[in-house]
Amino acid sequence: MTVIAFSGVHRRVPAALGVCLFSFAAFWIAQRAAQVSMIDLMVYRAEGATVRAGGDLYALRTTTAQLPTTYPPFAALLFTPLTLLDTADLRTLATAGNLALLVAFVRLSLRLVGHTRVDTVWWVTAAAVWCEPVWTTLRYGQINLLLAVLVLGDLTRRPGDRLAGLGIGLAAAVKLTPALFAVFLLATGVLTHRAGGSGALWLRHARGAAIAFACATLLAAAVLPYDSWRFWSCMVFRAGRVGHAEETANQALRGVLARAMHTPEPGAAWVVSAVLVGAAGLAAAVAAELRGQRAWAVLGCAVTALLISPVSWSHHWVWCVPLVLLLAVRGHRAGAAGTLLVFCSYALWWVPHGAGRPELGQGAAELLLSGLYAAAGCGFLLRLPRAALRPSRTSRTA
Repeated sequence: MTVIAFSGVHRRVPAALGVCLFSFAAFWIAQRAAQVSMIDLMVYRAEGATVRAGGDLYALRTTTAQLPTTYPPFAALLFTPLTLLDTADLRTLATAGNLALLVAFVRLSLRLVGHTRVDTVWWVTAAAVWCEPVWTTLRYGQINLLLAVLVLGDLTRRPGDRLAGLGIGLAAAVKLTPALFAVFLLATGVLTHRAGGSGALWLRHARGAAIAFACATLLAAAVLPYDSWRFWSCMVFRAGRVGHAEETANQALRGVLARAMHTPEPGAAWVVSAVLVGAAGLAAAVAAELRGQRAWAVLGCAVTALLISPVSWSHHWVWCVPLVLLLAVRGHRAGAAGTLLVFCSYALWWVPHGAGRPELGQGAAELLLSGLYAAAGCGFLLRLPRAALRPSRTSRTA
């Protein structure tokens, strides 16, 4: 029986790998045929060049779209090596790197949901490359997959690992949104401690993330003192610097409300909704974690962060990959199919968008299409409390 099973694995893996490589090749051809600009990658390169030249990082406007610097100064430090390559080589390397990161992300996602078959990694990756968030991440040359791998790699480590927190801390130093994962760990540890447990593992994990974030941020401050002061004292509070809130690509609550209210700034309505969704989502994630439902907890935290962020572009929603896998593995087939359809439909681009800000005049049907990601995220959070009440599959002592 063992020999038969081993032979079956040997047949499945090459077939799955072959399909994945074929999918990657087709994807590469499609991206080249679409003449993708990888515009965000060009912004990263310009940031690295500004650091090397000693320029004003947050006065930068680059590419034909005149895009600004939006990330903390530590990110710009990491982008300096990009200036060593010409544009063509940089685009090729970024595409290949993102495809490799996608494989790693799928592998980590399957580990998170408890699925261990090797061939499944290749089958899922072959399909995942075509979903809108992943396609757009590669189209723009974005770093979403890198940040997701850092976070998910951190959260799937063995309990008590010495490097616990490093991935979350570095991801938060590059882009602030992943910091919510550290808050999630801290809240879980504190609640466990108050309930009579030690909470040590969660608190140590949160502390590791805080230390990694602080070290990266202080390094940036030492190398780029003026830019660091300007970012942390001013730019971090300017949500509008990254684009108009109502843009169709903005799949955060703020974007949905801006379009629904036909206003460029939803103001108090967004603040209230973000606080309520943030508190409810984080509470549900912590409850799931305390019940041993790590996968539900992690994805609940990820979806909450995406919803309450001032701007969550469609390509930030690469977390749809483990989201669909979790629903499928846990037997929620209708939910998995519906979520898969949402993120593979490209429906948010079916509505008028672009020059002239037509998003401010959307009708009911257009509002529905342009808010599908946020709706899927809210639907997942509504499902999360029921998952938190299930008996633990794996015990996590702390």
